[in-house]
Amino acid sequence: MGIADKAKDAMGDEQKSDAALDKAGDAADAKTGGKHGDKIDSAQDAADKKIGNE
Repeated sequence: MGIADKAKDAMGDEQKSDAALDKAGDAADAKTGGKHGDKIDSAQDAADKKIGNE
């Protein structure tokens, strides 16, 4: 079982995974002072494609 499978099992549904990714992205953006927002958004999108339904 890969990390994406474990994340899917832990999250349960699309709304929960989106909320968790948004929260993590916001925390990362706050830590970097917004300097890397575009890269953080790209990482969020890539993670959502791996563990999300959409």
